[in-house]
Amino acid sequence: MRTLIYTAFVSLDGVVDSPGGGTPVEPHRSGGWTYRDIDFLPEAYEIKGRETEEAAALMFGRTSYQVFSPSWPDIEEFAALKDLPKYVVSTTLGQDALVDNWGDITILRSLEDVAEAKETDGGPIIIHGSATLARNLGDAGLIDRYHLLVFPVLLGAGKRMFSDTDKAKQMLRVVESETYANGITKLVYDVVR
Repeated sequence: MRTLIYTAFVSLDGVVDSPGGGTPVEPHRSGGWTYRDIDFLPEAYEIKGRETEEAAALMFGRTSYQVFSPSWPDIEEFAALKDLPKYVVSTTLGQDALVDNWGDITILRSLEDVAEAKETDGGPIIIHGSATLARNLGDAGLIDRYHLLVFPVLLGAGKRMFSDTDKAKQMLRVVESETYANGITKLVYDVVR
């Protein structure tokens, strides 16, 4: 079985949307929050390089796929990810919306399809962005590990990483943790089954 890993830049209050610089994607004042007011320290982002090396496939929700697919195939920093298999979880995206320069891309139409993809042979599947997908997969018990870079900020508005669904308690086991001089804390958790 493959390991499904959700990776995120997250505020202390659980907001994961629009972390990048430039024009915010989300329609609220906090979009683009990770590159404002936080000193850049390369060591705080070491886990992102490890994810790139260890990833055997990538998974996205429709919105994140549509944001990443026009640019990531041509970004040198993500060259190692270009030919990896990609999964897009969407009930509405058509085959004609897939880019043709980013490796093999498969559309998964349901959480059952995600569970079946996890049952295939291969290494870890990494999920970038995709807040709605992460909430749904977490609620369905399909995420195996969380790679979180927690930023020392409260945003108030934005898409949350975890849902507020009333579900059974889920224990997590700390695999790694470290706090950096800029206030970012790396937290890696395995989901206890």
